[in-house]
Amino acid sequence: MITFYKNENGLLKTDKREENCWINVVCPTNEDKKFLLNDLQIPEAFYNDIEDIDERPRIEIEDGWYLIILRIPFKSDDAKLPFNTAPMGLIFKDEVFVSLTFHKTDILSDFVVYSQRKKIIVENHFDLVLKLLLSSSVWFLKYLKQINQRIKHAEDNLEKSIKNEELQALLQIEKCLVFFVTSIKGNDILFRRLKNLKEHRDNFNEDLLEDVEIELRQAEETTNIYSNILTGMMDAYASVISNNLNVIMKRLTSISIILMIPTLVASFYGMNVPNNLEENHYGFIIVMIISLIISVFGVFLFKKKNLF
Repeated sequence: MITFYKNENGLLKTDKREENCWINVVCPTNEDKKFLLNDLQIPEAFYNDIEDIDERPRIEIEDGWYLIILRIPFKSDDAKLPFNTAPMGLIFKDEVFVSLTFHKTDILSDFVVYSQRKKIIVENHFDLVLKLLLSSSVWFLKYLKQINQRIKHAEDNLEKSIKNEELQALLQIEKCLVFFVTSIKGNDILFRRLKNLKEHRDNFNEDLLEDVEIELRQAEETTNIYSNILTGMMDAYASVISNNLNVIMKRLTSISIILMIPTLVASFYGMNVPNNLEENHYGFIIVMIISLIISVFGVFLFKKKNLF
């Protein structure tokens, strides 16, 4: 789907392409692809690179066209990976500026609404690139708050009973955090390369550069904190599970020993040798009482040693 935005006291949606407008393409169809490649004549290699879900953040220049790829977060329909990241390509040359992504996300629509509310004016292509990079960092932080809520929910459930489902939920969140850390670090490297473009330093707003750097650093530090907390939590529950298993095995061993005592006594008195009870009418009862007394003593001894 293609959407056109003009720069006028905020980004305003238009029905057709205008001069110096922003062309936003999300999940392009075959017609959209023809428009990008034939009408706008963007390099096909750029289009193919953005289509790759694993493409890393970078800057590339070809025939005067700039390609800037950054990673953006989005909510996934995959229950095993609720949060993921995808590449968003920013392609521009002269009066043409195109943003292209193959995954639906709330970042772009939120950015448009925010620009209208704050009446933000986009000064140039690199200014829009930095603003979109700033918006992606803000959304990383928003999703991290939701991830933190999921961690707390899983922790509350694990305090009641340790189930495989809750442990798997923590593993899924840990996987999301790994993707977030990798993507944010890639965006940070991209930002530093943008900052060091000598021929475009005059086009950068210093306050905007500082805001982007702060948000990127905060997103990276927050992700690392949640990742470390989750790793420590997983290690702690692994120790709890191991300790519970040791307790269970210890109790089962103690029970086995207690049950072995009557068997041992009965074996002694069941031998085909004289034992002074073979002619006694109360021999069976005596053997049972002896077994019971030794078993009770064994239980008392195990309880005293905290083995039962």
